[in-house]
Amino acid sequence: MVADLASRENREITGFFAASLKQLRTGRDGGQYFAITLGDRTGQIEARMWEIDGAGDFGAGDVVKVLGEVCRFNEKLQLKVKKIRRAAPAEYDLSDFVPQSDRNIDEMWVELEGWVASLRDPHLKALLQAFLNDADLSAALRHAPAAKGIHHAWIGGLLEHILSLMGLCEMAAQHYPNVDRDLLLTGVVLHDIGKLRELKWGTSFDYTMEGQLLGHITIGIGMIEEKLATIPGFPPAKRLLVEHLVLSHHGEYEFGSPKLPMTPEAILLHYLDNLDAKMQTVRSEFARSQANGRSGAEMTEWVRSMERPLLNTQAYLKSEEIREVGESATEPTHHEREEERNHALPFED
Repeated sequence: MVADLASRENREITGFFAASLKQLRTGRDGGQYFAITLGDRTGQIEARMWEIDGAGDFGAGDVVKVLGEVCRFNEKLQLKVKKIRRAAPAEYDLSDFVPQSDRNIDEMWVELEGWVASLRDPHLKALLQAFLNDADLSAALRHAPAAKGIHHAWIGGLLEHILSLMGLCEMAAQHYPNVDRDLLLTGVVLHDIGKLRELKWGTSFDYTMEGQLLGHITIGIGMIEEKLATIPGFPPAKRLLVEHLVLSHHGEYEFGSPKLPMTPEAILLHYLDNLDAKMQTVRSEFARSQANGRSGAEMTEWVRSMERPLLNTQAYLKSEEIREVGESATEPTHHEREEERNHALPFED
């Protein structure tokens, strides 16, 4: 497992991994090598193979058997590949290579149904139930990741993200009385619904052609329109508000949002969605840093998506407490100082 590689540094390993990238590159010396990203359900590691003739017939998405040496480059764990080949289906269990939510998917689904049942607005409840009762969509929603690689990028990640946001938005709606709680929760369920068709998942996560060309916001609006067409008498004003939540949830034009948030619910959804994504990124970076052999009390490596390194506050404070206790333990007590002083005085009859 990738999580175990830090303990195998400078040692040769043989293992099975899912390849999510295989790219031929040219080094500074003009020599060519393969840049390969390998992973399993515990994480990912970058790999390099300099003997390009021995790279084997495999591509992104394949499970491969690897012989290589665990090393470190620019303070980051890396795998120097000596041999690699596509693995036979009988050699591995696919579940070992797909990152999955730590939470039980069936339990999360029951929790989502409970949130939808709590809505008092009959129109909004009917809209959400139209999605949950769609067999194909509900099957996809149970397993879809929330992203290709930034946050909640695992099986069940989108459902986990939705439920986390539900809790945040419920508290926010109670705090701000001018917020329509049912409308806000509807936005939580539907803001990323287009990712069910934007993304594809297997041994790795990637974009579909529809996702590449349209993006999940545009896809999501189309999916909502399809469901609205099946609900007689859905108020046009509520349709506008629901679709505005989806269209504006990225918050800024430069982040792909067609519109800026212009309602209390849209503003809250944008900021809380961003907060939940950022905090999950923080947790994931702490876990990745420890998997790479760093102390939890150290700064992580540069986190590209957040443009900064991060510090695990709890681990840092704990390490400082241990250090202070260790230092105080080496200092002489008052009694020991008195004993030392007395022994230093000349003995007088």
